[in-house]
Amino acid sequence: MIGRRWPGRDRGAFTAELAAGLPALMLLLLAGLTAVSAVAAKGQCLDAAREAALAEARGDSGAAAGARVAQTGAEVDIGGDADLVTARVRARLRVLGANLPAITVEGTATAAREPEPVP
Repeated sequence: MIGRRWPGRDRGAFTAELAAGLPALMLLLLAGLTAVSAVAAKGQCLDAAREAALAEARGDSGAAAGARVAQTGAEVDIGGDADLVTARVRARLRVLGANLPAITVEGTATAAREPEPVP
């Protein structure tokens, strides 16, 4: 004989499953948003580093050019030698609130210095 379901025996099962599964769903959503924000910030750091390296290679201020493109509070470091310029842009990304550790994203670019014009 097949077991018979009595009406009302599973009342509240959906609510219990939702209460158990909703925190996990929210955690996955926040992790996804964090990943998307980190990738966007990484792209912005790469753009800023590229601009800084090219500006410094031309003889302009690379730090100023990188700071214009980078997000607020990013660090722009310029280095290199007589032939090459290397720019590194680092930004701290606080995604889930001020009390949690920040993610640091970084972008690096290198450009060849342009030769000095001969008078």
